[in-house]
Amino acid sequence: MSSFDKTMRFNFPEEPFEHDVDEVLFQVHEALQEKGYNPINQIVGYLLSGDPAYIPRHRDARNIIRKLERDEIIEVLVKFYLKQKRGGK
Repeated sequence: MSSFDKTMRFNFPEEPFEHDVDEVLFQVHEALQEKGYNPINQIVGYLLSGDPAYIPRHRDARNIIRKLERDEIIEVLVKFYLKQKRGGK
């Protein structure tokens, strides 16, 4: 059986970082709005590509978002989405 046939596990550290992600996303969202960008499009572009050029330097947003790993941000977003769609369960 080749390694392409096996499912790999992806584990995150057990430390809570959701509050950090919330704060970072709110700060970056606000900075993007102030500069006239579509915040959702820009954040998605950054998360998909890893290219910090999607996030402006305004209000230090680029440095702030880079303090977190993209996979950490995505994990919090997926958890929140699933929780909301399941009615808070």
